[in-house]
Amino acid sequence: MGIAPRSTITTVLQTGGNTIHLGVSLDGISLEISGNTYLQLYGNICFSDTFNHCLYMAKFFAELLGCTLQDKGASPTLESRSQCRNNQSQSTKRKTNFFRSLPSEKSFRSLPSEKSLYDPVLERMPQTPTLVTMFDSSSFHRNLYQSKEESCSDLYYQDNNLLSGSLEALIQHLVPNVDYYPDRTYIFTFLLSSRLLIHPSELMARVCHVCVEQQRLNEPGLDKSQVRKIAPKILQLLTEWTETFPYDFRDERMMRNLKDTAHQITNGDEMYRKNVQQIMQNLIRKLAALTQYEELITKINAQSTDRMTVLKTKPQSIQRDIITVCSDPYTVAQQLTHIELERLSYIGPEEFVQAFVQKDPLDNNENCYSDRKKTRNLEAYVEWFNRLSYLVATEICMPVKKKHRARMIEFFIDVARECFNIGNFNSLMAIISGMNMSPVSRLKKTWAKVKTAKFDILEHQMDPSSNFYNYRTALRGAAQRSLTAHSNREKIVIPFCSLLIKDIYFLNEGYTSQLPNGHVNFEKFWELAKQVSEFMTWKQVECPFEKDWKILHYVLTAPIFSEDALYLASYESESPENHIEKDRWKSLR
Repeated sequence: MGIAPRSTITTVLQTGGNTIHLGVSLDGISLEISGNTYLQLYGNICFSDTFNHCLYMAKFFAELLGCTLQDKGASPTLESRSQCRNNQSQSTKRKTNFFRSLPSEKSFRSLPSEKSLYDPVLERMPQTPTLVTMFDSSSFHRNLYQSKEESCSDLYYQDNNLLSGSLEALIQHLVPNVDYYPDRTYIFTFLLSSRLLIHPSELMARVCHVCVEQQRLNEPGLDKSQVRKIAPKILQLLTEWTETFPYDFRDERMMRNLKDTAHQITNGDEMYRKNVQQIMQNLIRKLAALTQYEELITKINAQSTDRMTVLKTKPQSIQRDIITVCSDPYTVAQQLTHIELERLSYIGPEEFVQAFVQKDPLDNNENCYSDRKKTRNLEAYVEWFNRLSYLVATEICMPVKKKHRARMIEFFIDVARECFNIGNFNSLMAIISGMNMSPVSRLKKTWAKVKTAKFDILEHQMDPSSNFYNYRTALRGAAQRSLTAHSNREKIVIPFCSLLIKDIYFLNEGYTSQLPNGHVNFEKFWELAKQVSEFMTWKQVECPFEKDWKILHYVLTAPIFSEDALYLASYESESPENHIEKDRWKSLR
């Protein structure tokens, strides 16, 4: 199976005609059922919670097939977090191109499991349309109650638009019955924003309770024909949840609740048991890909830190700049777009809302992934923006000669212009921010040698006045182009992320989540969903440009100066001009 033998649990089971072959170790995971490979990941699985989570899900698979997973072989000795960091630090000293191995969902979709046992069952399920269709502006506020009776006074509508309701009624509205399935816009909106009021694990528990009570699934002698009328709809709801918000299920409480709900539906019914296996198979792939991505980002950052240490101790050992790596601004802009889309693709929609959720001080539960990972990928994306800004400033301040600094400024102006033309507004703004940092902007003699007309136009486009009116106009134009695009090149829209976060923050702060009568303010939820759903559409675009690993490696790992180091380099290039600058220079020397 390809799993390294170090501390491995390996199990082979036979049940109901299915053969489960599972290998889980600190070096990788492999899972096969009846010859179909459902998961095959290699790489250092450092964290104990990652390992235990994968093992937990594998045991869940076995239980769904009606058997108990018995451990055979050595029980793994799990590394501590500090040990893991030490190992990563040592490994990054080797010149390894970590970016080359970043996992993508596309690679997981191509696994043999696509031709699975469960395709006939899936054909009977309600099919999930794409997010683009789901959030078409013409249908966003369409009739949300469909065929379900709306006699409940706990839901308030106006012109067929749901405006508010009690939390209990909204949860009831989420759960399908024989004659009703909730609108996808409602599902996305409620699952996205309800976490402002209720933890996803508690919501899952209450959804499970409503399903059981409403359909009397826990009664003895339940009519299977009745179950088969409702089971596909409940399973479709679980599919929507696990596909759109998979990161919710890093929490073991969520997994337990998912397991409870699945057992209520699949109890004694082989057809729906297989269907749950399909849901779990897709979920475990997404979570494993996310874990691998996060670990690789950590390694990339560690390699950058190592190179910064080399720069401080042996400055002559690193002579390259970005122009020596690639002198074509368009190619550099393409590679920046690769990084942007790669990192965007791993941001969960809930991270934008989760960023503003206050942790309950009474919640001391640590036996899960907890809230510490809920915004990790969004934070990593903001850190990437900051890194690019500081990289630009470093590349400009480092050259000793004035003409080289001027050439570097003009190069980044051209890169920024190409980013604008591509639709990569985040890299554009990062470059402008780097060039506007004080250590760069104070280099008057250098700027005097630069033709700034193109830079002035770009600054005008990203001018923050009137709440970034010019940028928002350009963004709308790019979004419109994307809607009518015939190629991935025309579909690219990468928004200025910090402004998007700011918009969502003020939307959250400006509107109460609960009204005076105790109802949930669903109008606020709609607005949050509108903002996030656009982002969801943009992040799914595949980058059409060919990767240049040399440029990617340089941009991701080249050493960057701190703010103090930038000032010092700037003062050494062009002497301080006033008392404030002279005092700062003295303090830095």
